[in-house]
Amino acid sequence: MNLKLFFSPYAVPKIYPANSLGGSITSQTSEDFDIAKMDIAIVGITENRGTTAEGVNMAANKVREKLYTLKRGSASYRITDLGNLNNGPELEESQARLREVCEFLMTYNVIPLIVGGSQEMVLGQYRAYETQERLISVMNVDARLDMEDEDEASKSFLTSLLTHQPNYLFSYNHLAHQSYLVDAQALTAIDKLYFESKRLGELRDDIQEAEPLIRLADMLSFDVSAIRSADAPGASDPQPFGLTGEEACQIAWYAGMNDKLTSLSISEFSGTQDDAHGKTASVIATMMWYFIEGYYNRKDSGLFDSDSYLKYVVSMESTDETLEFYKSKLSDKWWMVVTYGQGHAERAFIPCSYQDYTAATHGDFPERWIQAQGKLI
Repeated sequence: MNLKLFFSPYAVPKIYPANSLGGSITSQTSEDFDIAKMDIAIVGITENRGTTAEGVNMAANKVREKLYTLKRGSASYRITDLGNLNNGPELEESQARLREVCEFLMTYNVIPLIVGGSQEMVLGQYRAYETQERLISVMNVDARLDMEDEDEASKSFLTSLLTHQPNYLFSYNHLAHQSYLVDAQALTAIDKLYFESKRLGELRDDIQEAEPLIRLADMLSFDVSAIRSADAPGASDPQPFGLTGEEACQIAWYAGMNDKLTSLSISEFSGTQDDAHGKTASVIATMMWYFIEGYYNRKDSGLFDSDSYLKYVVSMESTDETLEFYKSKLSDKWWMVVTYGQGHAERAFIPCSYQDYTAATHGDFPERWIQAQGKLI
């Protein structure tokens, strides 16, 4: 694929110092550009069809202005900025172009870091996994559950995602919804499908409980409207309550640390609604910084039979069941084993928390174990 045909390059306004992200990011217009040598590719989106919010077409460049000035970490970065994806004559064509680009990048194990545009473009990100012929898990961070029957596509994109054929969705999980913005029937539908959601209040009590859900995800979509308007006044649908900027960065860090995650998108930022200081652009840029740092701090191999993991077996009272848990010596993260299939011969390693392990030691089957059973059996 000739990526240059799909993108308009970002016009870098100045030369950035070597210790900044701007001085560490390779443009695809560089003479030594080789996508096979990259780890992460920034993909700007200017598509604004699918939302009534103005200025989402400006978001990617607004974020770049802040991102490029941030100081780089200690890792050896292999990051490219491909520029802004050229829009198609119709929204569906823009989605198809994003799908094709993401498919191409993932064949080289390059993570698309998608920023800008309407959330409807997430469908292109999702459909990029179709050719992998495997079940995947999706994480969405949003103040709403976008299953509304409305003219605005971004308010109903989740329905399109859940009903897409062919269906290769193993799990859909949702973070930071606000109950007064969500139809109770939509939450019931999510629960019946054995999907998991955590409302804003639960995350506020313990943001670390989001980590196992994020660790399950192959792709993550983040609607900026999930961040409170005090920190993100430029969200396309600003809300007085929501995640703080720090909590949004924590989620981005968890996403970067997730060895399984292969794409991330951040959408619904209106460049015209931001304040004079570009506060929303700064928050998104910092989220991207944390994601990048998380990526370069990935530790777990997933080889559970190796010496890098400790195995715990819990006998469940009044049953013949035993539950297996694994703890990483490197990251202190936990997984549990769910058996399924003919004679329970198949084994799935499901991310969990220490609280799930302690619940089992007290004789309670963890809720995540029950949900995984429902999806696998």
